[in-house]
Amino acid sequence: MKYLVTGAAGFIGSAVAEKLCHQGHSVIGVDNINDYYDIDLKMARLQRIEHDNFKFERLDISDRALISKLFASEKFDRVIHLAAQAGVRYSIDNPHAYADANLVGHLNILEGCRQNSVQHLIYASSSSVYGLNAKVPFTTADSVDHPVSLYAATKKSNELMAHSYSHLYDIPTTGLRFFTVYGAWGRPDMAPFIFTKKILDGDIIDVNNNGDMWRDFTHVDDIVEGVVRIADVVPVKDETWTVESGTPATSSAPYKVFNIGHGSPINLMDFIKAIESELGVEAKKNFREMQPGDVYRTFADTEDLFAATGYKSKISVAEGVAELVAWYREFYKK
Repeated sequence: MKYLVTGAAGFIGSAVAEKLCHQGHSVIGVDNINDYYDIDLKMARLQRIEHDNFKFERLDISDRALISKLFASEKFDRVIHLAAQAGVRYSIDNPHAYADANLVGHLNILEGCRQNSVQHLIYASSSSVYGLNAKVPFTTADSVDHPVSLYAATKKSNELMAHSYSHLYDIPTTGLRFFTVYGAWGRPDMAPFIFTKKILDGDIIDVNNNGDMWRDFTHVDDIVEGVVRIADVVPVKDETWTVESGTPATSSAPYKVFNIGHGSPINLMDFIKAIESELGVEAKKNFREMQPGDVYRTFADTEDLFAATGYKSKISVAEGVAELVAWYREFYKK
C-alpha cells in the first residue's frame, strides 16, 4: 500500500509513519515544520524514521495547489491525516491558525482524496469535541454540539466535512477521537512533557482545578496500533441506516467515527505522582482554578474500536510514564 501521512514530523504522525514503513508499506510524509513548538524535536522525529520506504515533503496542507499536485503525482491508496494546529489554549489567542490548518487544510485533503480515488481516509479528531458533556464514559453515540474551544469546534467540523464527502462522493472516511496521548517524543505543550521538564528543572508546575481533573491518558504506542489497525477496516455504505435509528458516528455513507483512548481515566494528581515517583523528585505545585477551554473529565468508551479491530490499549500509566521519563532524560541529557 502507498500511504500519505500528514503531520509526519508530529508526535503521533512520526510514529505512525515509522510503523507503516516497518510493515512494508510505502509512505510519503508531509509536514510544514512550523514553530508552534521546538523544530529540532520535529526534525529528530523524522530522522528516526530512516527507512527506504519513507519520503518526506515539507509543505503546508493549507496550500491548495501543492496538495493537489502531491495527490495527482503520488496516487495514494490510503491517507492518514494527522496534521493540524493543536492545542486548546493556543486557539484562544490564535484562532486564524486553526481556520487555516484545521479547516482549509482538511478541505484540501478531502479534495485530494476525491480527485484521486483514495481508498480510505483516516483523520484525527479529538476528545475535545465532547465539550460540555458530563455523562461518562464518552461514547460516539453522544451529541457533541457544545464545544468549549475553537480547537474542538474545528475538530467537530472535520467530522462534518468528512461526512459530506463520504455521502456525496462515496469516499470511505474514518475519524478518530484521540484521548490525551503521551509518551516518548511527545509534544512540549502537553502536560506530561511540561510536568516532566519542570519537575526535573526544579520549576513550579501549574495544577489546574486544584488537581481535581481526570484524563484518559493513552500511551502513544497504543494509539499507533489502533490507527494502523483501523486503516484496514474500510467503512462501507449501509443502506438500512437512518438518522432516527443510527448514531452520529455511523451513516448510510461509508463513514465512521471512533474513540481511541485507554478507557480508564486517571486523576491528574495520580498522574503527577507517577512522574514524581519515576523521577525521584517531588514537584513544586501551584494549585489554580480551571482554565478557559478545559474540560473536567475525559473518559473514552472504546468498545466500538475493539469490535472493529480486536485491539484495546494495554500500556499502564506506570509503564508509560517510565518510558516517557527514560526518553526525556536521554534526549535532553538530564
